Amino acid sequence: MMNLPQIINTISPRKLLLVDSIGALVSAFFLGIVLVKWQTFIGMPTTILYGLALIACIFAVYSFVSYKYLAGDSKPYLKIIAIANLLYGCLTMGLVIYFYPQLSKLGILYFVGELLIIISLVIVELKTAAKVL
Repeated sequence: MMNLPQIINTISPRKLLLVDSIGALVSAFFLGIVLVKWQTFIGMPTTILYGLALIACIFAVYSFVSYKYLAGDSKPYLKIIAIANLLYGCLTMGLVIYFYPQLSKLGILYFVGELLIIISLVIVELKTAAKVL
């Protein structure tokens, strides 16, 4: 299994945009479909789940368009989505804190897991964008 420095040294900024796009689609699916269906077991209001899913869809489109259609150096696009992901993580953390009293343990577990994945992705994205090719 590869560690973080190995991942950073082997993945191109362009491919990382594709990874980001797929991850955002998975997140949108869980937030906008799965968690909405099981909202009573999660505790986060449905409107919030839909809003987070919409943001994830926007990120997915941005990352995919950057991957597929924008030629040249992908690093600037990677930096933009990394910062957007970081802000999304902060928003999610703020929502978890705000709605904490009504969140179930399962809901807290989901959002903490999502935050850990986002933080890991942001670290890889920023380090990949910063490396000199």
